[in-house]
Amino acid sequence: MDEFLIANMAPIMFSALLVFLLIGYPVAFSLAAVGMAFGLLGIHLGLLTPNLLQAFPDRVFGIMKNEILLAIPFFTFMGLVLERSGMAEDLLDTIGQLFGTVRGGLAYAVIFVGALLAATTGVVAASVIAMGLISLPIMLRYGYDKALASGVIAASGTLAQIIPPSLVLIVMADVLGRSVGDMYKGAFIPGFILTGLYVGWVLLNAIFRPHVAPALPLEARTLRGWALAWRVVVAMIPPLLLIFLVLGSIFIGWATPTEGGALGAVGALAMALGKGKLNRKLLVEAMTATAKITSFVIFILIGSSVFSLVFRGVNGDLWVEHLLLDLPGGQLGFLIVVNTLVFLLAFFLDFFEISFIILPLLAPVAEKLGIDLVWFGILMGVNMQTSFMHPPFGFALFYLRSVAPPVVRTTDIYWGAVPFVVIQVIMVGLIIAFPALVTIGLDRPIHSGEPAQVRMLAPQDDQSGAGTDSQPEDTADLFKQMAPKPQQ
Repeated sequence: MDEFLIANMAPIMFSALLVFLLIGYPVAFSLAAVGMAFGLLGIHLGLLTPNLLQAFPDRVFGIMKNEILLAIPFFTFMGLVLERSGMAEDLLDTIGQLFGTVRGGLAYAVIFVGALLAATTGVVAASVIAMGLISLPIMLRYGYDKALASGVIAASGTLAQIIPPSLVLIVMADVLGRSVGDMYKGAFIPGFILTGLYVGWVLLNAIFRPHVAPALPLEARTLRGWALAWRVVVAMIPPLLLIFLVLGSIFIGWATPTEGGALGAVGALAMALGKGKLNRKLLVEAMTATAKITSFVIFILIGSSVFSLVFRGVNGDLWVEHLLLDLPGGQLGFLIVVNTLVFLLAFFLDFFEISFIILPLLAPVAEKLGIDLVWFGILMGVNMQTSFMHPPFGFALFYLRSVAPPVVRTTDIYWGAVPFVVIQVIMVGLIIAFPALVTIGLDRPIHSGEPAQVRMLAPQDDQSGAGTDSQPEDTADLFKQMAPKPQQ
């Protein structure tokens, strides 16, 4: 029995984690518990040494000192302040008036506002809830199909997953040991192509099913001429200026992502103050929600670091590599299998869980196959976006269900989401077929030929600051010293 456990420790450990997750235990505690349990079992079997567990405190302190992760609370706070200050409502009303004479005009407005919110908030929950509260009753009032309206709102909210400053891109940059700025540059074009595909789906509905996406009636178009033009300028300039200040400063190289996030938080407060919406209630709600989201991410990161340390100690990374490197078809076969796997896992796991658990197991194999990790991260980000839209477990669907009026049934939301899931899958295929969609904004080709240092779930001490690719002492040396060879 002991020999069987020693020979199959890695697959048994990974299977145990999946069982805990499917049962419904909190992700952070499931990761830590499985890691500790199998670490003690490995010591008992002689597969590991007790010295390995002494690396846990260093990894936790490495997470706490990682400057890259500071961008998460900054961008989260920025998005929540903007959402609570009424920016989404002003944008939707203005763009809705602008497109009011066009069939499907409100749906176009929702998609464009969703893209703007994604580029300013980076928080999917905030975008979906804000758009659901504001736009869904209006769309239903003017005769929009329930499924189409629900799907447009949920899909436009998930753009915050891939359009910078997305929180998941920050997490993936840290997991992959890559620059957040490079991840943002790589995601920019795919994010807006995806927005264009959403617009295309609405256009097809407006042409072939005009009754599901009518134009606004004349009495609803209250702004015309110069009044409408002035309203567009007033509503659009502040968020566009904030986007330029935050993302432009990162892309140009004037600021690190952490500094850009701090700039964005200050800019959001200034916009709320200028609109007269900055008060104690707004600040308390935004800070409370920011603390919850940030704590959620950090706890998962700590739990995943415990799991990954033991998983590598029992040669789990080698087990995964052997499974995936032997796939037929080389790079293409690997990408097809991996994207199918992530698509299916997204039915049950959210994007943070996939980023922390699955992505670090896939990235070393991708690197050995000569795949650029920034491109691979963006590809996985677009794929993981489907985790928000999958019926029946998509989080965006749950968020929308929580604010949708009773007249909208859950089945309406599910059927409305299906076409947009298909569109996201098409976007995955486009990125694989045309890698330049991601790499055109980067300073290097997709196959750089340089060995990549991939972080296994938890970063080590990073003294170089955010936005760098440097990696401190490789933990593989630790395993060579502490983990004896499995007994044959």
